[in-house]
Amino acid sequence: MIKQGFLLLAVVTLFITSCKPTVSVTTLTGKWKYVKIEHPNASPPDTVKQAELDANVPYIQFTPEMKFLIVWGGKFLSHGSFTLNGSNMNITEKLPDGKTRDFVFYVSELTENKIVFESTGPDGSKVTALRASKF
Repeated sequence: MIKQGFLLLAVVTLFITSCKPTVSVTTLTGKWKYVKIEHPNASPPDTVKQAELDANVPYIQFTPEMKFLIVWGGKFLSHGSFTLNGSNMNITEKLPDGKTRDFVFYVSELTENKIVFESTGPDGSKVTALRASKF
C-alpha cells in the first residue's frame, strides 16, 4: 500500500513538472504587450483597469542578449538583464542610482503568442502579455 502511494506521488509530481512551460531565450525574444496586470497579494487584491492599459500601452521586450526593457506610457520604466532557470527568469534590474535589484519572474504560461509571468511578495504582480513582435 505504501509503495502504491509513493508511485502515485511520483506520477503526479512528474505530471505537474511536465506541465511547466519551457522558457528559453528563443521563446522569450520579442516585444510583449501587457493585456492584464493583477496584484493578487495586495489587500484587497486588484487589477489594473483596461482603460489604463489602453492609454499607457505597456510592454516588456526581451532580447537575444538576455536584456529586458519595460515601457509604460511611452517612457522607459525599467531595464536590465536576466538569466533563465527552468520556469524562472532571474531578473537584475538596473536602478537610476547605478545600483541593481534582483528578483524572480515565475513564468506560469508561455506559448508562441502569450506569456504569463509573476513576481511574489506583497508587491507581487501577475502579468499577462501577448506577443507584439519577434526579432
